[in-house]
Amino acid sequence: MRKKVILIGDSIRMGYQEVVRQQLSEIAEVCAPEENGGNSQNVLKYLDIWALSKNVSVIHINCGLHDLGRDFVSGKPVIPIDQYKSNVREIMRQLLEKTQASVIWALTTAVNEKWHHEKKSFDRFETDVCTYNKAATDIATELGVPIDDLYSLSIKAGPDKYLRPDGVHYTSEGCFLLGKAVAESIKPYLNNA
Repeated sequence: MRKKVILIGDSIRMGYQEVVRQQLSEIAEVCAPEENGGNSQNVLKYLDIWALSKNVSVIHINCGLHDLGRDFVSGKPVIPIDQYKSNVREIMRQLLEKTQASVIWALTTAVNEKWHHEKKSFDRFETDVCTYNKAATDIATELGVPIDDLYSLSIKAGPDKYLRPDGVHYTSEGCFLLGKAVAESIKPYLNNA
């Protein structure tokens, strides 16, 4: 019987999930919510439906891009950093305490803020990506949750080479690169599950 994996995340996850399914097809069934995970408040709201009520071996999860979006006029983020930290801590705590699954936290991928500003109705800044990623990394490290560093992967690959003109979503080549990395981060936990 194949083991089960759940992928939770935003539209970046939705872009790479089919690649992960293909990469793990012989050893695992890969599931994901049909909906975009959105920000950390939304993930927390639906955590029971998406993960806690499921019997799976691995949960690969991310949120951040929707949290750090900033209004053009006010400059305020959707979810301020302190609230993000609180939400991420609660997400990880519940996953660790209420499931038997191995939990992997994926870092938010790089953005091109100039392209994003030109195409979207709000901003996303690279400095915020780093700030929110650091917050999530600190909490994950404290709680013993391994990190899938998709941010460093996207930076090393050269994000502008793989980003779409909106400065945030990835081309099919970029989705393949991310999906392959996600599958590789999951494999060791399937072997141990």
